[in-house]
Amino acid sequence: MFVSNFLRILHLITIDSLIILCIFSVCFYCYAIYAAITFFNHSQPTDSEFHPPVSILKPLCGVDSDAYENLASFCQQDYPKYQIIFAVRNSQDPCIEVVEKIIHNYSDLDILLIVSDRVIGTNLKVSNLANASAKAKYEILVLADSDIRVGTDYLQRVIQPLQDKSVGVVTCMYRSLAQGWVSTLEAIGTTTEFHAGVLVSNIQENGIKYAFGSTIAISKKVLEAIGGFEAIADYLADDFQLGYLPAQAGYKVVLSDYVVEHVQTSNNLVDAIKRQIRWARGKRVSRPWGYLGLIFTYGVVTSLLLLIATDGSILGWVGLCICWITRLVMAWVVGTISLKDPIVKKFLWLIPGYDLLSFIIWCFGFIGNTIEWRGQQLKLTKEGKLLQEDRGSQLSIKVLTSKL
Repeated sequence: MFVSNFLRILHLITIDSLIILCIFSVCFYCYAIYAAITFFNHSQPTDSEFHPPVSILKPLCGVDSDAYENLASFCQQDYPKYQIIFAVRNSQDPCIEVVEKIIHNYSDLDILLIVSDRVIGTNLKVSNLANASAKAKYEILVLADSDIRVGTDYLQRVIQPLQDKSVGVVTCMYRSLAQGWVSTLEAIGTTTEFHAGVLVSNIQENGIKYAFGSTIAISKKVLEAIGGFEAIADYLADDFQLGYLPAQAGYKVVLSDYVVEHVQTSNNLVDAIKRQIRWARGKRVSRPWGYLGLIFTYGVVTSLLLLIATDGSILGWVGLCICWITRLVMAWVVGTISLKDPIVKKFLWLIPGYDLLSFIIWCFGFIGNTIEWRGQQLKLTKEGKLLQEDRGSQLSIKVLTSKL
């Protein structure tokens, strides 16, 4: 029954439209190759004399895989003056033990642990950031998620674009250090699908208009200009907003050529799919037209549909071969050559399978507005804000916020 219904729907899609989608997909893959080569062949200059003091803000919740190594990498910077602030909500959080070990082992550094349950919005990560920023000594803030690992030259490289006063935000792409087959599949998608789109967007829009949680360098002046952390406290995609709002205020958002590492923990397929659907819905409300336009990037799927719709014709096989080969070449250039991702190099053959799964998740991204995040059931508004699904919980947060 399912197969017959699927074929009936497929025949409603014209072969011409599938051919057009395949052509657009191949064009996108070729453009992504060009964008990657162009971006990484023009390295950003580094001025060793530019090293303003920096406050690094690290919001924490729970213990990530390799938590000590990830956090400690920020303590090993070849940089003259910087401060690190770890922010935790719960005094019983196991990550506190890891932070205390770091403070002991790097006693010569300016490291501060803040434990505060102060809430400024539904996104509790942003509340952590706001609590940390209140203790930041320096004008330039560098935000990075807890599962990010960096090299010793990270700070020196990332802050370079801020020499230009018109630059409001600097952000970074990332490659994954995956553990387990599910995380490996996710890592392949991030590197060869998501970042390919980022590189294309960076050229098309003459710079991106959003940021990533992997790294956000922003000054207090720019943060205040957009209304502080309070302005993004209810958004799911807080990192997106920290790039989008400064761009709307007239500042440039610069994509750094420094690539950080994302230590992706092993988990089960169900949790991974839930997380991917959450991200998909977040993208949909943040950039609705951009999300819709992703249909032109699924050449693996549309070429397969073309093959089925034409009953295995020569046209169908030619379309499939061109799309799949171009997709794999693009993945190799973006993932292996540009981002130097070892996962892509080892598991390139998994990409067609990932693209099929990604297409299904993309479809689910259009359906529903409920997400599960850190054990909370939340509703996503069309503006991208988060609401507690339970009205009583939402009311308690508002009361607590008003008291503070």
